[in-house]
Amino acid sequence: MRKVCIIGCFADTLDLLNGQTVKTKIVYKELEKSLGCDEVMKIDTYGGVKTLVKTPIIVLNALKNAENIIILPAENGLRIIAPLLIGFNSVFKRNIYYDVIGGWLPEFVKKRKWLGIFLKKINSIFVETSSMKEQLESQGYNNIDVIPNCKELDILDAKTIKYTGTKPYRLCTFSRVTKEKGIEDAVQAVCEINSMHNDVFAELDVYGQIEDNQKEWFEKLQTLAPQYIRYKGMVPFSQSTKVLKEYDALLFPTYYEGEGFAGTIIDAFAAGLPVIASDWKYNSEIIKSGMTGVIFKTHSISELKAAIMSIDSDIKKWNLMRQNCVSEAKRYLPANAMKKLIDIVNG
Repeated sequence: MRKVCIIGCFADTLDLLNGQTVKTKIVYKELEKSLGCDEVMKIDTYGGVKTLVKTPIIVLNALKNAENIIILPAENGLRIIAPLLIGFNSVFKRNIYYDVIGGWLPEFVKKRKWLGIFLKKINSIFVETSSMKEQLESQGYNNIDVIPNCKELDILDAKTIKYTGTKPYRLCTFSRVTKEKGIEDAVQAVCEINSMHNDVFAELDVYGQIEDNQKEWFEKLQTLAPQYIRYKGMVPFSQSTKVLKEYDALLFPTYYEGEGFAGTIIDAFAAGLPVIASDWKYNSEIIKSGMTGVIFKTHSISELKAAIMSIDSDIKKWNLMRQNCVSEAKRYLPANAMKKLIDIVNG
């Protein structure tokens, strides 16, 4: 009998860099490190409909072989895994925990009250922010706790921060490449700022995986973009600090409905990089405006432009924020962020 089984999207044969896969692997790795390889088993749910059909077998395998079950499903998986786990667990009596990825759960269960019948029987549901906890508690949940998003990163030594100096300022986005992540807003803001100056005020590099259903949109955007807007491909999460430390600010003008505690913010903090982000969902809870970045009104190109131009108007303040980001990043190392979950499972 193992101490814990993790059910989630590992996609080990693919190089997926989405938030769900990255976090699932981090949770597994940290539990292995704390409990030992022999105490942790994993079941990969990657595979779409083919895997969903096998869910009863997956659930029974987990319940038979582990004392504690941790699930990390997305929307479709949750609707199937949660009822099956709770149903079969009436026989096995295991401890079940749900580590939520993203910020979609409160609204999702509000529209599917039947699902709450099962979720309220889970030992603990771990959400990424206090706001999510409050929203779920207002719906009658009393099994909610907070574990912030986390990443295993090489946090930049404060002595090696590459301080912001002169124009052109180097900006980047570092998320999935979709319209909803605000990529087009970032491009528009930088283009409009540069059109106001005789020289190039800022350059923008776009990093991330391009969603299949948005390739046509992004190809068109690239075709229309000037030379100072560049797509730089994907970066392995182990290399993010090395890449991001060369920039002056990370732009995150997201309006993605499922946004939770975005991992890209942690990436930026670890590299000493202030974040200019929309006030969408939980961003203002994570980024302290004026301390670790700037928050602007969602969809407001004028406010986004003002935030970018504030780099130039107070470089001293911007460089102080770079130091603050490095300090803040330490909170989100897996060993610190996941201590609560590890202690519960190990208890």
